[in-house]
Amino acid sequence: MTTYTTITGRKIRVGSNYSKRTFTIKTDSSTFRTFKMTKEEFKENLYNTANDWNQFLKSDDYYKIK
Repeated sequence: MTTYTTITGRKIRVGSNYSKRTFTIKTDSSTFRTFKMTKEEFKENLYNTANDWNQFLKSDDYYKIK
């Protein structure tokens, strides 16, 4: 897992699952998983910054697991 800190100081931990092409995103309060992505989407998201992941959490492309 990689730990990121956003501009606002929020910590986000992100892990990748290459075989399922998903990401697990952990914040202070919850854990989320992305839906399966295409190969291109997955490769693009490997280069996301903390603020990219923060924006991603404002979309509907994930579900809560904890």
